[in-house]
Amino acid sequence: MRFLSFKTDNHTGVGWIKDASSETFVDLSLLGLDLPADLKTLIATKGAMAAAHTAAQKAPTSAIRTLSSVELLPLIPNPGKIVCMGLNYADHAKEGGNARPEYPSFFMRGATSMVGHQGAIVRPKASTQLDYEAELAVVIGQRARHLTATNALDCIAGYSCFNDASIRNYQRKSAQWTIGKNFDGTGPFGPWLVTPDELPMGAEGLRIQSRLNGKVMQDANTRDFLWNVVESLRIITECMTLEPGDVVITGTPAGVGYARTPPVWMAPGDVCEIEIEGIGTLSNPIVDEQ
Repeated sequence: MRFLSFKTDNHTGVGWIKDASSETFVDLSLLGLDLPADLKTLIATKGAMAAAHTAAQKAPTSAIRTLSSVELLPLIPNPGKIVCMGLNYADHAKEGGNARPEYPSFFMRGATSMVGHQGAIVRPKASTQLDYEAELAVVIGQRARHLTATNALDCIAGYSCFNDASIRNYQRKSAQWTIGKNFDGTGPFGPWLVTPDELPMGAEGLRIQSRLNGKVMQDANTRDFLWNVVESLRIITECMTLEPGDVVITGTPAGVGYARTPPVWMAPGDVCEIEIEGIGTLSNPIVDEQ
């Protein structure tokens, strides 16, 4: 199953899309069913995703929209929390001059930092050091605390792509990375949610790439995680309760712009793509803050 969040001139809603090659989707609000109007609530409502999937497969023509006719929103526009992991690939830690960590680095993102598929990543007035980071996003489907290796995957609603675009000089202004990771319009999230049944267990063994203006910048595989999805969720829920619609961003591999000689920064007119095997491609142009 695949679901997306969208906006038209008249309303915001949830869509069902058949696969990554589709140019149309089903607007769930036009199916005549009592389904939640936002993806976070759809995920949290028992049986709602399955009911939407079944109905969408038989949708009338009147319920179908083209992707080009709507604005895609960040996949979960209103997450309770976005928990981000850093240094989750050994090669990325090494390129930044960091030893292989004994424990993940964590920071939080806010909803105002996010943009949807094909929305603009905003290079802020404060800096030109705008970097890309290809990451797997894990969307939580049920309340979870003290997860174990046995049950961790049970709480997952699905997976998506994330670009943890970072303002590097601000990231390094303090020991905490949060300020450089929360500039408005720097966190592309989408294009859609892919449910776990469509992917390998724990999203393991998926190729992940970033491309800047068509050039491959990062090229890795989720099997290279230092802490895989199961272990990441276990560690996080030692601390906090995860709730439906929460998002876990799992870290980026080597190849980021700041570690290159000379550094490569995203600039207005560029297009950055994040592609994850089995999920799809998240694409965003770069613009200057106005």
